[in-house]
Amino acid sequence: MATPFSSLETAGGCVAVMAGPLNPIDPSTSSKSCLKNSDCKSPILIFLFFHKAIRAELDALHRAAVARATNRDGGGDVSSLLQRYHFLRTIYKHHCNAEDEVIFPALDIVVKNVAHTYFLEHEGESVLFDQLFELLNSKMEDEESCWRELASRTRALQTSISQHMSKEEEQVFPLLAEKFTFEEQASLVWQFLCSIPVDMMAEFLPWLSSSISSEEHQDMRKCLCKIVPKEKLLRQVIFGWMEGVKMPGTCKNCKDNSKDRCQTSGSSILISQTEEGPCACVSSKAGKRKQVEIGYDHANSAVSCPIDEILLWHNAIRQELNDIAEAARKIQLAGDFSDLSEFNKRLQFIAEVCIFHGIAEDKVVFPAVDAELSFAQEHAEEVIQFNNLRCLIESIQSSGANSSSAQFYEELCLHADHIMDSIQKHFHNEESQVIPLARRHFSPQRQRELMYQSLLVMPLKLIECVLPWLVGTLSEEEARLFLQNMQLAAPLSDSALVTLFSGWACKGRSTDVCLSSIAIGSCPARALNGTQKDIIKPSCACTSLCSAEERPAAVQEDEADNSRRPFKRGNLVSCEGSDATYCTRKLNGDKSSFSNQSCCVPGLGVNASNLGVSNSLAASKSLRSLAFNPAPSLNSSLFSWETDLSSAENGFVSRPIDNIFKFHKAIRKDLEYLDVESGKLNDCNESFIRQFTGRFRLLWGLYKAHSNAEDDIVFPALESKETLHNVSHSYTLDHKQEERLFEDISSALSELTQLHACLNTTNVSHISDTMRKYNEKATKLQGMCKSIRVTLDQHVYREELELWPLFDRHFSVEEQDRIVGQIIGTTGAEVLQSMLPWVTSALTQEEQNKMMDTWKQATKNTMFTEWLNEWWEGTPTSSVHATTSESCISLGTDDIHDSIDHSDKTFKPGWKDIFRMNQNELEGEIRKVSRDSTLDPRRKAYLLQNLMTSRWIAAQQKSPQARTDEGSSGEDLLECVPSFRDPEKEVFGCEHYKRNCKLRAACCGKLYTCRFCHDKVSDHSMDRKATAEMMCMRCLKIQPVGRICTTPSCGGFSMAKYYCGICKFFDDERTVYHCPFCNLCRLGSGLGVDFFHCMKCNCCLAMKLADHQCREKGLEANCPICCDFLFTSNESVRALPCGHFMHSACFQAYTCSHYICPICCKSLGDMTVYFGMLDALLASEVLPEEYRDRCQDILCNDCDKKGTAPFHWLYHKCGFCGSYNTRVIKVDSVTGNCSTSNQ
Repeated sequence: MATPFSSLETAGGCVAVMAGPLNPIDPSTSSKSCLKNSDCKSPILIFLFFHKAIRAELDALHRAAVARATNRDGGGDVSSLLQRYHFLRTIYKHHCNAEDEVIFPALDIVVKNVAHTYFLEHEGESVLFDQLFELLNSKMEDEESCWRELASRTRALQTSISQHMSKEEEQVFPLLAEKFTFEEQASLVWQFLCSIPVDMMAEFLPWLSSSISSEEHQDMRKCLCKIVPKEKLLRQVIFGWMEGVKMPGTCKNCKDNSKDRCQTSGSSILISQTEEGPCACVSSKAGKRKQVEIGYDHANSAVSCPIDEILLWHNAIRQELNDIAEAARKIQLAGDFSDLSEFNKRLQFIAEVCIFHGIAEDKVVFPAVDAELSFAQEHAEEVIQFNNLRCLIESIQSSGANSSSAQFYEELCLHADHIMDSIQKHFHNEESQVIPLARRHFSPQRQRELMYQSLLVMPLKLIECVLPWLVGTLSEEEARLFLQNMQLAAPLSDSALVTLFSGWACKGRSTDVCLSSIAIGSCPARALNGTQKDIIKPSCACTSLCSAEERPAAVQEDEADNSRRPFKRGNLVSCEGSDATYCTRKLNGDKSSFSNQSCCVPGLGVNASNLGVSNSLAASKSLRSLAFNPAPSLNSSLFSWETDLSSAENGFVSRPIDNIFKFHKAIRKDLEYLDVESGKLNDCNESFIRQFTGRFRLLWGLYKAHSNAEDDIVFPALESKETLHNVSHSYTLDHKQEERLFEDISSALSELTQLHACLNTTNVSHISDTMRKYNEKATKLQGMCKSIRVTLDQHVYREELELWPLFDRHFSVEEQDRIVGQIIGTTGAEVLQSMLPWVTSALTQEEQNKMMDTWKQATKNTMFTEWLNEWWEGTPTSSVHATTSESCISLGTDDIHDSIDHSDKTFKPGWKDIFRMNQNELEGEIRKVSRDSTLDPRRKAYLLQNLMTSRWIAAQQKSPQARTDEGSSGEDLLECVPSFRDPEKEVFGCEHYKRNCKLRAACCGKLYTCRFCHDKVSDHSMDRKATAEMMCMRCLKIQPVGRICTTPSCGGFSMAKYYCGICKFFDDERTVYHCPFCNLCRLGSGLGVDFFHCMKCNCCLAMKLADHQCREKGLEANCPICCDFLFTSNESVRALPCGHFMHSACFQAYTCSHYICPICCKSLGDMTVYFGMLDALLASEVLPEEYRDRCQDILCNDCDKKGTAPFHWLYHKCGFCGSYNTRVIKVDSVTGNCSTSNQ
């Protein structure tokens, strides 16, 4: 249940809230369109009003904080701001906990995997409030830095809550409108309202009314008319609160605004189905309790110390706890754990009573008696003890027959006895320290008021169950005095509310006498309503304790209402459901029925609802911890950034997917930088602004790549599991909102840069105005950086808490490896070159090694390790492994010694070792490699071939080097002349590429425009990656290879539009990207744009081929037509349906006469039309008579099945798949009918 904060309100204090009409909400637009039905608007619409009011108050608080931070008027003093923050926190916290208790459990029944994320967000927002109040409660000096920090934290809170509410409006509310009928929605909203404490409702509804426009106010009244049950008494209570009937602590502004609205609205509150009464603000004066008219003598009958009612609560709680402890011992003796549901209900009920009783004492009684007196710690410990006992019972129920009975017996009794002992000691201290002080210092009337205010701390749905339970434990005299004190303490405006309370209390007595009549001289229900004609005829309130079958027919609603609302939420039904069922059994003792002579008041009808699963104990525990423990810490530590993800992994086996989430640690580190360093933007340092902007844009780009990978790969993988549907939708919405935050910060940085530039050019007369704008923009930017830090930290924390465990439970290690490979395979080389140093800088050496080992495992079929070693000096040494020789096939012989030097313990000679070997040693090493059974056959063949030709290869390598030494005497021998791709237009380049430079080959030292030009005229191949020098074809100067010419006369002349520093590749006319897994430059826009790299096939494929048939290292083979090596070929390659590859040009030529794969003989496409033509041809063809009845055994190349077919010298149709792609395996010489058989 929703519970208040003891520190959030002061007795009798006023809270300043923002009032005034706002822009109307249109529930029919955007995602809210589903909330508008054809005839009437959805009851869920009322939540949009709640959200609008909360947004307005957040915006007002942020503007006030910014005004103080920038030394502008309008910020208000600290005390008024503190009151407004307290009020907003209280309102929003009860709103959240009512959602957690009512809305989300009901939604989780019909739509799984949605509610938990929003519950986690509520916890994160609680932490934000705690951190904000930590600053507010500190001694805030009039220093600008303190107010700037307050403004930034308020902005962070505003952003977090606004995004949370936007997500609810986009995901949760449409689901509620879609999955629940109109009546079910109304029931949920009514439960929601009844879950908010009474004293909070009396402030919440007037504040809400003051925060919306007149038109929206009318819409909300109509909506409430459909939500609140038709009973007159209930409507008087709810609409009285809405229109601002004053209660203790109600904000004056709310009341004044409500009165204004009452005068302008002109309409009256609906109190029955057919009639309207005057406005609640006016009717409260005319409908006062008629105590004076009754002539009851209060002075003679009232007790002198009403504060002693605390003893009545203590005795009732003690009695109930004794019963629970006795029940635990009976369970131990019986040894039967088969049904603990009844015991659990009793525990749930008394736990809620104790929790709210403690909160009422901490919030109302103790502060009034002695400001330094507190039992908050004892109350919090009792909450923990109750929760531990509840968890024990749930574990017993879940373990069942597998449980250790003896252990559970002992633990159950120990927990129950421990709770009893703790509460006994606690109650004794209160009774000896608090009650005597209250008796001495407070008048009887003040004591009554304190007890009445303590009761209002509870929500309506709990009060409906607690009052009859409490009265049922009292004597008749004690019950009479209890009701009398409640009547005397309540203000006159609470007539309807006190009537409800009195009627509910009477249900705790099994007599026919109305206790209220005895206490005050008349029945308050009849005194308030006059007659029973104005409402639907009720039965005795006590009778509502009976089962539905035993209730009189008169309590049922009329047929017209039944057709609209089958859920009878307010038909005089009281105390049902988990807690109330126990309460009813406790009070009745047996099934005796009572007459209709006691108070006739309606029940709420919420406890009988089966739409949701109540978890009020957990909600109460959560709120108490937030109310009395300063700044509770989540693992994400929203303002303390020392989270170590390794601590979350203790006790768990490392999973491949975990290393992807190592990005979260790097993200947190950069977010901390933005948050902390944004405070220095006020210094007007130009170099710092540039540095800050660069760091921000790096984070933005890398986070965008990370979030895109999650949206495109990780989340679809989760959603593919049937049990995980909807689990990631909330996080996708987060990514959209976070992208907008990044865009806003980028725009603000651009504006700040422009203002800084203006400071240097503005006249002295205008510089103060420019400086003011600069400071305001810097303050706003600081708040935005705080917001993005908080938002992203909450997001990644929830991912780690909610999504990480799902991979362990639902995905194997191989599946996780595939996901990691897909993520990496859509990440371009430029992004990886920025990302890897950025991520590893935030990790420990062990974490770096684990992450890189996981990446290399996922990319084991590729050349990723080679690419990594070529550019990154920070590669963890423990994870560096030499590339296998298969991966080196595409690099030529020049690079073999670099890639296989440390691959394994087999023979790995370099070319420098060849001349030191004699023939016998060489033959011995060849035999050693040949006998090594651990080597892959392809690798073994490659090594043997190179060893056997090693002397010739070495000679070829040495000869060009000698020629290079001879030719290096003068640059005149290098032919330093330009070459042209188009001589007429003087376009530099060659027939292969357009570029503005020549490359100096490392092998022979000569200048060539490209490697193809070199290979065309040389007897050896050029290793372009070994190129170190180039010649600019404009100035003809030889210089280190690079993107631009370094000669001053060229003025930074670009060598080409595209330059790859790894491949030393230039191209000035095509779109090219470098694939880090092929370690080659390829045509296309890039990985993740129009291509992705398949880690199994080890090739770049178009995005449309995501669902292709994988064949391991399928591209590392020769074209079956031209025998050119496909992996390094610069011609376009076509993927065949069977998984093989060939050049596109070869495919076009080959398919002119063939339709089967030359490797596996599968059909190359959809041959339906062609096979249909063959059917027609064979149907028209007549075979010679001696061949007509002959059959042939065939094997189908497409379906791999054996069968028989009629004799033909060319075409044989498969009887299974209808393909003619078959071959004859046997000719049956015996004539007869051919029948297809499956072999």
